[in-house]
Parts: sequence; C-alpha cells; structure tokens
Amino acid sequence: MLTDNDFRFKAHQHLLDLDATTNQLMMLVVADEVSGPRWDEAVTRQKLAYDAWTSILTGVQTDPMPALDGRPLDGPFTS
Repeated sequence: MLTDNDFRFKAHQHLLDLDATTNQLMMLVVADEVSGPRWDEAVTRQKLAYDAWTSILTGVQTDPMPALDGRPLDGPFTS
C-alpha cells in the first residue's frame, strides 16, 4: 500500500505524462493529422499513460451511477 506522499508523487508523475500525451493528441487533431503512423503512436502512448494512471487508483472506489442500474440514489443531491 502506498503512503499518501508516495501516492501523490506517483499520481503527479502519471498525470504529467497523461497531460503531455493528451496534448500531443490535441495538437495532431488541430494539425489535421488524425490518421497514419504518427496518430497511431500518439493514441497508443495516450492509452498507456491513462492505463498507468488508473493502475494506481486501486484503493479509490467510485459509484458507477446507481440511477443507471436501478439502485436508489443516496447522498446530498437527491430529492
């Protein structure tokens, strides 16, 4: 289990990489380069960066929208 500081450090590294790879994709879209080997490589790098980021989130639990699977809504924003 990572300490809070270890998690923050790893999260920061992964988020910097994810940000850089996402920006590269956006620049290719602006340059109208949305196919070919450069695009494929950028998409692969962005996917790997996203996968690396999500791999450290094993302890984080999120509720996948109970309204979609029929469970009652709980929380401060329900009426």
